[in-house]
Amino acid sequence: MKPIADRHVLIQNCRIAHGIRGEGAPVVLIHGTPSSSLIWRNVIPALVAGGYKVHVFDLLGYGLSERPWAPDIDTSVSGQVPILEALMEHWGLADCHLIAHDIGGGVAQQFCLKAADRVRSLTLIDVVSFDSWPSQRTQEQMQAGLDALIAAPAEEHRAHFREWLLSTVENKDRFKATSLDTFLDLLSNPVGQASLFQHQVRHYDPKHTSEAGRHLGKLAGLPVQIIWGENDNWQVVDWAYKLKSAIPGAELHVLPDCGHFAMEDQPEEIGKLLRSFLDRCAPASSGRIAALG
Repeated sequence: MKPIADRHVLIQNCRIAHGIRGEGAPVVLIHGTPSSSLIWRNVIPALVAGGYKVHVFDLLGYGLSERPWAPDIDTSVSGQVPILEALMEHWGLADCHLIAHDIGGGVAQQFCLKAADRVRSLTLIDVVSFDSWPSQRTQEQMQAGLDALIAAPAEEHRAHFREWLLSTVENKDRFKATSLDTFLDLLSNPVGQASLFQHQVRHYDPKHTSEAGRHLGKLAGLPVQIIWGENDNWQVVDWAYKLKSAIPGAELHVLPDCGHFAMEDQPEEIGKLLRSFLDRCAPASSGRIAALG
């Protein structure tokens, strides 16, 4: 599958894959785990057609970005925030509309609380929050010990995570026919298998969102949209309602026939919701940024 993150830049001495599409008001998309910027491929065209300049990147340790050998390089949710900050500088963005999925939502929450004046609007799609993660299934795997999965033969590892990824969607046939094998290739090749645990799983820790969760009320006045798959069994929909209650003025859309990888199940509907929301919030958000500045 043709990559979206087709450019590269050194950030903190690590190579980050990123991409830019379209022209207009800036939008930054942040993916989650265990995926990459490819998860946005069917949403980007709607944003570009709506007159937005879309910026994507693969998180450090994910996708086509560098998988650092050094264990002291931080690829956690908190460690990704400075990467986002440096990328915005590289892109020349004073501010942007921020759209995030899964652990990308944890990155976005921290960034917004730290630099709200740099965010025109925030959209959270099936994100981690508070102490919502890791999911029960992942907790069970972690408690049972990850050594066996780390050392598993390649075919066994791929089969295990194929079934794991399939649990993220409702439309499994479409996922199998499109991006499933690409995501598996990123997780199960000789580098990907070790990287999955070093750069992703070992950082599944709610400490990265619990503190932010206590301060989400400070986002009052920032246009916030929450989109959730009704059938998300990784981050159940109860968390969407908790987020809505914690962020004054946030709007919530729960999508039927939709799982955790919402952009795989309902890309057309998400594209419509994003365009409508960004178009509506642009005048208000511009005034808010001017006032904060």
